[in-house]
Amino acid sequence: MIKIVKYILLDILRNKIVLAYTLFLLAISFTVFSLEDSVQKGLLSLLNLILFIVPLVSIIFSTIYIYNSSEFIELLLSQPIKRRSIWLSLFIGLASALSISFLIGAGIPVMLYCTSATGLMMVLMGVLISIIFVSIAMLATVKTRDKAKGIGIAIMLWLYFSLVFDGLVLFLLFQFADYPLEKPMIAITALNPLDLGRIMILLKMDVSALMGYTGAIFKDFFGTQKGFVVSIFIMLLWICLPLFYSLRKFNRKDL
Repeated sequence: MIKIVKYILLDILRNKIVLAYTLFLLAISFTVFSLEDSVQKGLLSLLNLILFIVPLVSIIFSTIYIYNSSEFIELLLSQPIKRRSIWLSLFIGLASALSISFLIGAGIPVMLYCTSATGLMMVLMGVLISIIFVSIAMLATVKTRDKAKGIGIAIMLWLYFSLVFDGLVLFLLFQFADYPLEKPMIAITALNPLDLGRIMILLKMDVSALMGYTGAIFKDFFGTQKGFVVSIFIMLLWICLPLFYSLRKFNRKDL
């Protein structure tokens, strides 16, 4: 399994798309910090880019890579190797490579300009989001053998988490504006890893006051040590659950 992971990791790190992704993040990060007159503004600008670009690249690249590696996967299946080891090796290789790219492209600039807890939180959330969307991509690819359909599903999932989910939440808030939805919003936030990551970073920036009463509710929960542990646990669930279901499907799939 270690040999497979090493091969996949080196293969992805040499990929031109991954190299371009790393350089793009690096250029954007340094540009944002250079243009803004304060580190906090730079982090806020970079936060929006990270929450948009990182999940998109992670889910699309992972989906395409798995489909393009179908012959390699079939070759491995012809060897005395467990399916579980093959699938987990693919996941570890993809997750590690994209996490390394993010750490080099965005992590280094963030740490150079902001070595506080806010910078560390942004790097941590960026890595977790990269791994989460690799896991979601693996679930999308195992659901269908059609490459075009699989990529379409991946794009739709990214659109849902990035745009549609927030629209649905705003719709619910307007529809039930007369009801106290602040506390239920904590549970709803757990349904989207991007929103959860955004809130954790904003709370570290201490701008929750700009979010009104709802921000105060978030700060009372997510701003505590217990809330941080719960948030990390939820993010880990977002990694494990799609991976578990994709592994279960892959073990039963007739290739």
